[in-house]
Amino acid sequence: MACVSSENEPLQNVAVPRKPRVLLAASGSVAAIKFGNICHSFSEWAEVKAVATKASLHFIDKLALPGEVTLYTDEDEWSSWSKIGDGVLHIELRKWADVMVIAPLSANTLGKIAGGLCDNLLTCVVRAWDFGKPLFVAPAMNTFMWSNPFTERHLDIISEVGITLIPPITKRLACGDFGNGAMAEPSLINSTVRLVMDPEAQPARNGF
Repeated sequence: MACVSSENEPLQNVAVPRKPRVLLAASGSVAAIKFGNICHSFSEWAEVKAVATKASLHFIDKLALPGEVTLYTDEDEWSSWSKIGDGVLHIELRKWADVMVIAPLSANTLGKIAGGLCDNLLTCVVRAWDFGKPLFVAPAMNTFMWSNPFTERHLDIISEVGITLIPPITKRLACGDFGNGAMAEPSLINSTVRLVMDPEAQPARNGF
């Protein structure tokens, strides 16, 4: 017999869907100064954890990150393990996340991922990644690096395994040069991923 509730009595045992779990990562580009902004925008609709390379920490203002976002670094990879049976951080993060977003993705980290290298926490997560789940990258580098033949080759390789590119934009770069290679705006990165991960954010179709 169906359970009926009165107007003033809420239904029991109604499952509340959990928020998407987003693993945000930053590599060593000046664009990492926007990482706090990126974390805040994703935190509005998702549960967020963050990973930063040693080089990216030169640009990230840790105090600008949302209080509920835990930032993991290479040191955490080693300090979180002490004996056989303990969880390995890059594997635990891989299991936890529904999607990974690397923004900014430096030329160096792009090359590492394309070559299968895994010498820090970020690249270890990627090397262990389940490509049945989305992985987005938003490159940021000097125009000459972006137009280098190696970059095209590396982008082709990561595309083949299922990594989605959020292309850079043309603007005045931090070094003063003008050209393509600047990271996409945080709002575009956020909306691109949200449309994939948050069904309620999908635009209405056919007027419904």
